[in-house]
Amino acid sequence: MARIIAVSNQKGGVGKTTTAVNLAACLAAAEKRVLLVDLDPQANAASGLGFVSAEITESMYNVLVDEIPLKSVILSTELRCLDLAPANQDLIGAEIELVTAIGREVRLKDALAAVSDQYDFIIMDCPPALGILTVNALTAANSVLIPLQCEYYAMEGLSQLLKTITLIKKRLNPELQREGILLTMYDRRNNLSFQVEQDIRGHFGEEVFTTVIPRNVKLSEAPSHGKPVILYDINSSGSQAYMEVAGELIKRSSTAPRTNVSASAQPAATISSMTRDQR
Repeated sequence: MARIIAVSNQKGGVGKTTTAVNLAACLAAAEKRVLLVDLDPQANAASGLGFVSAEITESMYNVLVDEIPLKSVILSTELRCLDLAPANQDLIGAEIELVTAIGREVRLKDALAAVSDQYDFIIMDCPPALGILTVNALTAANSVLIPLQCEYYAMEGLSQLLKTITLIKKRLNPELQREGILLTMYDRRNNLSFQVEQDIRGHFGEEVFTTVIPRNVKLSEAPSHGKPVILYDINSSGSQAYMEVAGELIKRSSTAPRTNVSASAQPAATISSMTRDQR
């Protein structure tokens, strides 16, 4: 059965879609069978793999709202082991249409159950909001991978996300774990990036991935060419970093269960306090 990972952070611009696309691609390059599920109405994960969202007729909107089989919307990509369940702008309406739907929180979980035995990893790119789409993703997931930009505003956003994860674990998905925190947009010339890294590692320890994702021009250019960075420039620092993250993730998935999210809201309170102190 696939390990289902939600890539989530309600703050925009932290490298969430970049992480989902490139991590999925690197896992596929390592010959792991991967399904990338695009749950963001902006459909950037789809465009980052070379698809035009306006040309996608059936998407995750139809899976969640119309309850069509997930396999009917899955697309093959340039990488042999990587498939995509795309989004398009119709997904904007799902937030409203699912409000009164029966079993709205488990629509995605039920859909994934039909295909999970066909993959090693299912990576979900969540929207930058804590709405019904993100709730569906966290309810369906085994774990949450949190991209965190190396700045203090991003750390404040982490506080609310941790509270949401704890609530989902309590109400909807008792098995939900934190896969880890991935530091993104790291600038080695900037003392702030170093300070944020030290603070986050000090509070979360081994939950933080060893690899950090640097600021890299090739990472920014690759989506405009419809390619993950390993197909655009495999020798770039961004490509090398995501390959290392994929290696860490494969290793984590093969070991004993990590610390789960039962630790109430104390980490969130600590992060909020820490960011106030740094102002």
